[in-house]
Amino acid sequence: MPFSSTQFKSQYGPKYHAQAHLKGATPKTLLRYGVTIAPFGVAAGAAVLFFASGIPRVQTDILQKIPVIGPYFTKNIHPADSPF
Repeated sequence: MPFSSTQFKSQYGPKYHAQAHLKGATPKTLLRYGVTIAPFGVAAGAAVLFFASGIPRVQTDILQKIPVIGPYFTKNIHPADSPF
């Protein structure tokens, strides 16, 4: 009885397997797009922090906790100027 092509697979032939993908995008393409888009995300985040840096809540919760520029956003009021 002869074998059909779907039943017989040669041990010497190429080993095919399905490549992992997420709706057609392989891990290699996702990594490439992520590396390309990441600087734009960082720039957008920096722009949002720059525009919101005048809000006191943003200054105390976010900007004062950054090690290098944190002291710039602390407000030290001289005791003579304090009404209390």
